Amino acid sequence: MDAREYIESGILELYVYGSLTEAESAEVAAMAKKYPEINAEIIAIEKSVLALSSSFSPFQSAENYAKIKEKLGLNEAEVIPITSKKNWAAYIGWAAAILFLVGIGFQYNQLEQTNNEVVNAKIEKAKIEKERNELALKKAAIETNLAVIKDEKNTVVALAGQTVAPESSAKVYWNKETQVVYVDASGLPEPPKGMVYQVWALTLNPLTPTSIGLLDNFDKNDQRFFAVNNTGDAQAFGITLEPAGGSITPTMEQLYTLGKV
Repeated sequence: MDAREYIESGILELYVYGSLTEAESAEVAAMAKKYPEINAEIIAIEKSVLALSSSFSPFQSAENYAKIKEKLGLNEAEVIPITSKKNWAAYIGWAAAILFLVGIGFQYNQLEQTNNEVVNAKIEKAKIEKERNELALKKAAIETNLAVIKDEKNTVVALAGQTVAPESSAKVYWNKETQVVYVDASGLPEPPKGMVYQVWALTLNPLTPTSIGLLDNFDKNDQRFFAVNNTGDAQAFGITLEPAGGSITPTMEQLYTLGKV
């Protein structure tokens, strides 16, 4: 430690105030002899203490001043040693700053965790809500389908598989009074990509096909139960496989099912 660092350590003030141990005072005295600037600093501190004492006790007698000087050890010409003073205030300040930053970091992490939990809870809630709505729609569809099947006013037309797909089948539920038509296509295979099933109402003499709808979104309809357009005059129903969007006339080579009323 050089003379400047020694002076700035604060040990000289403690030496002047008589707050050091004998060993520490001896060290300061040795440093004062070795470095003139340290000795000069001690003298300057002593003068400052005297000046401060004078300013606070202007009416004290010279005898009292002498006693104060003696009490403070200011009458001695030599300097008293001390070990280097550790800047505890700085250490405490840094420690407090570190603890503060750690606390802020902990609170930030806690806040992030809470925010993530809130987001996850919202996502889970939205997921549950979506599933509940889907179940409600499925339930409503099933109830509608059952009502159609059980309705005694509906004429049930069984459609048998044809040459292109002999294993296929379907059913048409036709209410002649309301002209409402439903198709149960659960016996049909899923159509190839880019193709769609088209339903036809037929009059036989002469043979006249009329399109009454497409079975769109076939893969998304779990029940394979479809409502199509109304019809008031039909002697048979058929289902063909057509390009997406449907055809003006049925492709007879792709006639999957057919049934007479």
